[in-house]
Order: sequence, then structure tokens, then C-alpha cells
Amino acid sequence: MEWFDAQGYTVARAVVQRGVAAVFVVAFVAVLHQFRPLLGEHGLLPVPAFVRRVPWRSSPSLFHRWYSDRLVLVVGWAGLLVAGALVVGLPQQGPPWAPALAFLVLWALYLSVVNVGQVFYGFGWESLLLEAGFLAAFLGSADVAPPLPVLVLLWWLVFRLELGAGLIKWRGDPAWRDLTALYYHHETQPMPGPLSRLFHLLPRPLHRVEVAANHVAQLVVPFTLLVPGPVASVGAGVMIVTQLWLVLSGNFAWLNWLTIVLAASAVDDRSWAVVLDPLGVDVPAPASADAPAWFVVVVLTVAALCVWLSRHPLRNLLSRHQRMNASFNVWHLVNAYGAFGSITRRRTEVVVEGTPDADPGAGATWREYGFRGKPGDVRRLPRQYAPYHLRLDWGMWFLGLGSSAQLRWFTPFLARLLEADRPTLRLLAHDPFHGERPRWVRAHLWQYRFASPSERRATGQRWVREDAGLLVDAVDLRALARFGS
Repeated sequence: MEWFDAQGYTVARAVVQRGVAAVFVVAFVAVLHQFRPLLGEHGLLPVPAFVRRVPWRSSPSLFHRWYSDRLVLVVGWAGLLVAGALVVGLPQQGPPWAPALAFLVLWALYLSVVNVGQVFYGFGWESLLLEAGFLAAFLGSADVAPPLPVLVLLWWLVFRLELGAGLIKWRGDPAWRDLTALYYHHETQPMPGPLSRLFHLLPRPLHRVEVAANHVAQLVVPFTLLVPGPVASVGAGVMIVTQLWLVLSGNFAWLNWLTIVLAASAVDDRSWAVVLDPLGVDVPAPASADAPAWFVVVVLTVAALCVWLSRHPLRNLLSRHQRMNASFNVWHLVNAYGAFGSITRRRTEVVVEGTPDADPGAGATWREYGFRGKPGDVRRLPRQYAPYHLRLDWGMWFLGLGSSAQLRWFTPFLARLLEADRPTLRLLAHDPFHGERPRWVRAHLWQYRFASPSERRATGQRWVREDAGLLVDAVDLRALARFGS
């Protein structure tokens, strides 16, 4: 069926299936390491309390029927094993239903996590992974050619992702329109990487070029996806290069890597051959067998559903009041995307400190807790964590912006530190009390900026910080108990 089969996109399918599965591997590793201290039975925002407040129809999840920390381990390991099988390509060697079943299992398991994850899972790339995983389920196996309707839906996803990000910037902060956004963004982004300071110190005219190039990549290049073949392949290449630039400049979990994988869906086999032939890698021959009738019916049904669901994100793209990273249904299918519609000019960090002293007054000795990704020690080189997502560190960034939604978990977090709770302490890079309980904790506010080259040479510091007061004054467990009641 020529109208159904996309014979020239064999490599694109393999890249999407294995790449999306690889991101699921990262996501389920994070579930295994972070979910229980953040959201478990004794977590900062316990899932049992959430499912008592929120009905299943508003947030469908396996955990509505029954929650336990052991079940989270089962979900995490099951997702990790299924995703790993897809990365190495095992289900893809069977009939079309095999990869479909594997990806739908991943989608259902991760949907169960996201829908009870509250603020710790309230990020656009969670919905992006769910939508990408759902579509990847219907790309077929090596037995059949990639189905054109699913490829078109993937291109529509990339179009919404990139154009939505471009429009939210253009309609939002004037710093994007006057090309000054990157005077600040590399310094104030949620989690800087090891090269972020070097990017920040680039000459300002180059920052303006970066912003202009970003506008072209997000507002113009997505329209090349409307012309499949060499034109779309070149456009996808531009998107991939742009995303790699973002990978180098910061830590945005798996957003950039998943965008790269999805953009690769628009690169046809002829274009892949231009890249792979010099490396001695042959582009595989397309499948010759026709897709079974049941698979055609399923794909067309899914395509019709996604077209119907597209009315909301399409309307959102055209709206002056565009929503950023919005899901219009509880299944996280056909979502609206966007990032950094506003730019923070100054970086405020919440530094959490404890003291063993009985009196937390002027003579107390305060020691800082060290987080894995967010700035703290002014001499430390930021690490590259992406595509891994440090959810507590991101929450601390939003807390520094004054987000009231983060306060619900921050008070329990301080209590866990006072209890020297081991699962919570394992989320941190440094416990200054080595597993012992402090008597008091507090949250100090500091204004951070990157050190200039001369300041770096003189002090050895990568950051310069100034005292901005207290967010939470010294508290002990009794004070927190009174506050909680």
C-alpha cells in the first residue's frame, strides 16, 4: 500500500524507537532512585494522601487502586527492563504487535508515575515522553515498512514542540524580541552545566546572534517539516544542531535529547546515507512485506484520534494567551509545549543550613547541605547531569523564584533533614553532619552570579554570591510540628 508505507524512513524509525526507549531507561532509573523519598509512603508529598484527594478519572494511575513503595520498585524495574529490550531492538524483530505492546506498557507505567507525581513531575518533558512513547508504539517492526500516518504524527509533534517554544518566547518576555535574553539566561537557568559560565561570558553581540538563530530555528525551520524529503531532512538537521548547542550550554533533563530523537524522524534514508556511507555503515533495505490488515486499522484509528485531539493544541498555538506545557487530557496525548517564556534577570538560590548548637543565635555555627546539581559551593564546577533529571534540585530553583507551589514539600524536607532521614539525604551530594541529626535548620537566600575572569583568577571562585536574607529562620522539629498543624 503505497499510501500507507513510508519505505524511505527505515533508519528514522529505528532511531525513534531506540532513542525514545533510551529516554525511558533514564526516566525509570530516576523513578527507582528518587520517587520514594519524594513521593513515597514517607515522602515529601506522599502519594497515598494525593490519591485520597484526587479521583482516578482526574489522574488515572495504577497507584490509585493500591500504593506501596514496593509497587514503585516493581513499576520502575519493569519499565527499565522493557525499555532496555527496546533499546537493543528485541521486540522490533518480531511482528508489529510486539514493539506496540512494549511501548504501550512503558506509556501506561510512566503515565501512572506522572499522574501522581504532583510538582515533582509537572514538567513539559514528562508529557513529551509520554506522547512520543505512545506514537512510537505504532511505528511497526522490521517485518513492515514504517507507517506514514505515524511518521506524520511525529512530524506534527516536532512542529508543535519547536514552534510552540518559539512562539511562547516571542509573545512573552521582551528580552527575546530585543535579542538580549541570553545576557541573563545562561547564568539564571535552572541548572547550569560545566560550560554554562563560558557561554555566559561570550561577547554580548554573539549572544544576540544566538537569540536570533534560536528564533529562526523555532519559528521558521519547523515549517520545513511540511515538505517531506530533502527539505525536511535539512530542517531536521538544523533542529538537531540547535538542540546539541543547548545540551552543551545547560542541563534540561531529557528535553533536548528527546527533541533530537524526534527530529530524526523527518530525516529520510537518502539523507541518512549521506551521513552513514562515509562511516562505512549501510542503510538497511526497506521491508517488502505489506502491513497486516489489523495493523493498518489500528494505525488509522490512532491517527484519527490524534487528529481529533489536535484541535486544542492547534488553537493554543494560534492564541495570544498561549499556554506553555499544557496537557488537554489526562492521558498526556497531543500536548502543547514551550519553554522559558520569561527570563529571570537575577539568580536567587535557597541554601539550606543546619547547626548542632543548642542556641541558633548569633554564635551558632551553620553548615551548608550540598545539592547535586544546583549551585551551592562557589568554587565547584557545575556537573553535566542531563538527560538525568534531578527533581529536588529543580524544585529548589522554583522555590528560589518564589513559587508557592514548592512550599508544600519544603517544610517536610526541612523536617527530614532534622530527622537525618537517610533516603532524603541520599538525594543530596553532601550531608555536613554525616548522618547525625542537626538541632536546627534554616533556609538562607543568596544572589548568585558567575564570576568574571578577573574574579576567577583572584579567588578561584566560579560564582560570586551576596546575602539576600532568610527564607526560613532557624526551626527545630517542634517548631515545624506547630507550623504543620
